[in-house]
Amino acid sequence: MTLSTQHQMLIEQRVTNEAKSTGAAYLIWLFLGGLGGHRFYLGKTGSAVVQLLMFIIGWATLVIGVGAFILIALGIWVLVDAFMIPGMIQAHKEKVRQGLTMNAMMAVGAARQEPTI
Repeated sequence: MTLSTQHQMLIEQRVTNEAKSTGAAYLIWLFLGGLGGHRFYLGKTGSAVVQLLMFIIGWATLVIGVGAFILIALGIWVLVDAFMIPGMIQAHKEKVRQGLTMNAMMAVGAARQEPTI
């Protein structure tokens, strides 16, 4: 079953409306990257919590030397994230598009079914 052009246009409009902003993601990365702020914004909550914990534990254990290694690892991770942000945004758009397409197909299928007596 395929969707009409009108349904597809409505889905693409919703995807555009619900898409995360690349500019906002990079601003959050710039100012709150070490705290995982950009990952929270992009819906990657689990890894965002890990980054936040690495930040806290790294600074808390910096005095004994272990924290330096944790903060260096976090810094590398955050730097790599700068290159991954566009892909994360695209993956979010595709996830939204698939969900909306599935819902539209179910609604169209339900509307086409004739009531049984």
